[in-house]
Amino acid sequence: MGAGDRRFESCRPDPVHRRDAESSGTLPVPGAGYGARVISLDATASEPPYEQIRRQVADQVERGELQPGDRLPTVRALADELGLAANTVARAYRELEHSGVIETRGRAGSFVTGDLVERRAKEAAADYLTRTRALGLSGPEALALVRRLVDHPVRP
Repeated sequence: MGAGDRRFESCRPDPVHRRDAESSGTLPVPGAGYGARVISLDATASEPPYEQIRRQVADQVERGELQPGDRLPTVRALADELGLAANTVARAYRELEHSGVIETRGRAGSFVTGDLVERRAKEAAADYLTRTRALGLSGPEALALVRRLVDHPVRP
């Protein structure tokens, strides 16, 4: 493992995850009883650390390495493991939650959400809101625009 590689564990003990991890080249932590996932931070990358975490967790969910219901490490635990400030990991988790990849259940922790279709729809909606806000539209104005398009679709 390289100097920038860091591990975190899915908190869901499941031999299926161990098999998935081995087939993807990500080996479980010996004796941990959980499938390990790898987060690699590249200090030389132009991409900030929170975005590297966000992207890698989202990719692992997309590939099925993290399954719906899998519990992610706490913000503090992952920050300690990666040698980052807790706010950096918290921002990655907020971005993941905003796009529907994970949900936070208070003190119970953060978990991978279940529906890929819903997750992609939330990501598209979040992107839409970001773009319409950049154009100067408010949330209600952007929503009204979508409602008008549902009632009166624009033909290509």
